[in-house]
Amino acid sequence: MHMRSRVLGTLLLSALAVDGCTRAESPAGAPAAVTADADFQKLSDEFVADYLKRNPAAATYLGVHDFDDQLEDASRAAVDREVADYKQFRARFAAIDPAHLSLANQLDLAQVIAAIDSHLLEDEVIRSWARNPDVYSSSITGTAYIMIKRSFAPPEVRLKALVARERLMLKTLEEGRKNLDNPPPVYTDIAIQQMDGNIGFFAQVVPSAFTDVKDPALLADFKASNRAVIDALAQYKTFLQKDLKPRSKGTYAIGADTLEKKYRTDEMVDAPLDRLLAIAEADLARNTDAFSKTASEIAPGKPAKQALALVSSDHPAPSKLLEVSQASLDNLRQFITAHHLVTIPGTTPAKVVESPPFMRALSTASMDTPGPFETKATEAYYNVTLPDPAWPKSRVDSYMRAWYFPQIINVSIHEVYPGHYTQFLYGPQFPSKIRKIFGAASNSEGWAHYCEQMMLDEGFAPGDKKARLAQLQDALLRDVRFIAGIKLNTNQITVEHAQTLFEEKAFQEPPVALAEARRGTSNPTYGYYTLGKLMILKLRDDYRAKQGAAFTLQEFHDRFLKLGPLALPLIRRAMLGEAGDPLPATR
Repeated sequence: MHMRSRVLGTLLLSALAVDGCTRAESPAGAPAAVTADADFQKLSDEFVADYLKRNPAAATYLGVHDFDDQLEDASRAAVDREVADYKQFRARFAAIDPAHLSLANQLDLAQVIAAIDSHLLEDEVIRSWARNPDVYSSSITGTAYIMIKRSFAPPEVRLKALVARERLMLKTLEEGRKNLDNPPPVYTDIAIQQMDGNIGFFAQVVPSAFTDVKDPALLADFKASNRAVIDALAQYKTFLQKDLKPRSKGTYAIGADTLEKKYRTDEMVDAPLDRLLAIAEADLARNTDAFSKTASEIAPGKPAKQALALVSSDHPAPSKLLEVSQASLDNLRQFITAHHLVTIPGTTPAKVVESPPFMRALSTASMDTPGPFETKATEAYYNVTLPDPAWPKSRVDSYMRAWYFPQIINVSIHEVYPGHYTQFLYGPQFPSKIRKIFGAASNSEGWAHYCEQMMLDEGFAPGDKKARLAQLQDALLRDVRFIAGIKLNTNQITVEHAQTLFEEKAFQEPPVALAEARRGTSNPTYGYYTLGKLMILKLRDDYRAKQGAAFTLQEFHDRFLKLGPLALPLIRRAMLGEAGDPLPATR
């Protein structure tokens, strides 16, 4: 996330220095350390409890169901209270001497302070609550989605809680109308364009998730509350079109200073933007060269784009997509085990299933895993959406081209083995509540993106140039995200220019390229895929050098995953004893 200054970022990392011991001791012995650890644990528990109560939808997602009938307070007064309360929490955490903490608690202390700083930067500086109208409409849609996507309670119980939340959603949209002030035009446009999808979700998807409920009184309550949300969203759309759109003249660019701060707190990366941009452009050049060479081996004498078109034309029939996807998982897991790449906890493999009806409008593929605190709905599925049989053949063919065979492998690596699902399986081993709730995207997304390359480098699909081409195309996409996020938010390029970059440098079709460019206006640090991958590769090299002949890839991966989703400089501190420079060279 970010910090107020580079000095503060340096202090957070230097506070983690250790003497090769797991616990620092005061001159008088252990009591000071024991007291500091106890104080930190008590404060951590207090902060976590406050966070869950303040964020009921997030609590539901995490598997805490004490607040399922409540909703976040979207008022300006609630923002002000959060700022005041989080500043007090931050001061209390900062008063704890890290030298008297165990190493695990030193890491958690740095992570939780960064998380608080990130929230404060968002609340006080970036201010999406005042600048992004989609925050309100899409957040209530996301809340409803959380209530229906997993059976953490009987349908009647979940529906009753959803009815209570739907009644509060009207207040969320009302507060949005009060809070919004001079948004960037692109934000208002996106919110308007997504509104019909939000309305359709409540009109069609949500009711389909509760067809087993028979209680007439509950169904009547739901019909009324759901209708009220649909009407409120329609009114919100009119507000956006007639009122907010004419006065949407703000800028989406958060500026270099704020973007640097965001990288410092979100990822604990303390580097100027020009260095980050140089890293991104160097990686783009390397991957572009590798993509061109691989394409020429697939289709000699033809442009790289034609080679990609040739590869993407080879895909399974829709009726075979689940079967092929499952086989890819089985093959990946067997390869990982046979080659000792990472220990996969548990014995139950991930299961590929067709996406439930209420999810098909939302995603083509998803990893449905329970939250770290979930005790009821603990099953996990890899959902794959099949094309609608009612679609015309041309649309089915277009859809299936996104599921060409090498792409199935790449997505399965990223989402399941050894990507996100494998990292999720380590969740019960994470040593604290802090790490189960707060983490860095460069860790989780960086790990999944790193795995795409690592698996092929270690011999999966040996000699398969098409698999390498698919991996490299996704690497190019992530490189351009890194570049676009920085340049868009420092006014170096426009959205139109960013779209061109995605089309020409990452070989994305125009609609996808436009969506990617627009994402960069509201997710400026979405370079964390490439950033994280490159930092993990450097960590691996440095860890190999430290371990010498004792190094094994499996031990490196296992140790990395057991530490949880900490910011990568903290992972380096834990694994190497010092953070050093976590970033790669640009050569």
